[in-house]
Amino acid sequence: MDNGVYKYSYKTQLRENLGLSVFNTGRQRCTPSYTWGPGVRDHYLIHYVTGGKGTVYIEGKSFKAAAGDAFLITPNKPVSYTADSDEPWEYLWVGFNGNDAQSLVMLMGFTPENPVCHLPDGETAERLLGDIYASVGSAPFQETRMSGYLYLFLAHLIEVFGKPRQSAGGREYIDLALRFIEYNYSTNIGVDDIATHIGLSRSHLYRLFIKHLGLSPNDFLTEFRISKACALIRSTNLSIGEIASSVGFDDQLYFSRVFKRHKGVSPARYV
Repeated sequence: MDNGVYKYSYKTQLRENLGLSVFNTGRQRCTPSYTWGPGVRDHYLIHYVTGGKGTVYIEGKSFKAAAGDAFLITPNKPVSYTADSDEPWEYLWVGFNGNDAQSLVMLMGFTPENPVCHLPDGETAERLLGDIYASVGSAPFQETRMSGYLYLFLAHLIEVFGKPRQSAGGREYIDLALRFIEYNYSTNIGVDDIATHIGLSRSHLYRLFIKHLGLSPNDFLTEFRISKACALIRSTNLSIGEIASSVGFDDQLYFSRVFKRHKGVSPARYV
């Protein structure tokens, strides 16, 4: 590969269809002082730096990153990043979100105080990110393959510098709650059931969800169910009533009202 600047990228057009979906992926060799932002992402974004160096700015704080480092951008936080003026960086990236994203990111070594981590095995990270990019496409098998390689990449990050499950601040309880929701959202569970399962009071559970996810347990559960309903609408021929019951709503009319409040259209008009 020559020393010229380049950018290869891919953005998906359809989101929400999998528990973990690739939103965009690519690689870029930047010009000196090349800057993205300031701006806000609506998804998670991990860059892996393969050469050069630069600086990441998140909520007014600056963090240096160089070859062998990975840095995490989280949703809804003001961010910018700038290539060094003398040794501009080259990186690969993957943007992603989905119902599994939050819990997986929480298992990694990234923290708000240090969103940059060094990967001792750069070849594996580069190969896995390359596999994601090599699989791009909008066909169902391509989206599934991209998600599969994304799971492998995130598993590598968790293996290399992931956090222990019994981390400070109640994150282990959030993990348990998210797993319980994933396995039981299609049944008639509520906040009391989640709290009882993980052994916390309802008020303690509420505080942890607000702290770590920015949503109440009830709001998170509802958004999770609506996301699953969207996937069923797009991928099946089930009736609205059948979809409602499949994602944990006993009342079809109530489901339709909640769906419209979240998506702006009724289930029947959602495409």
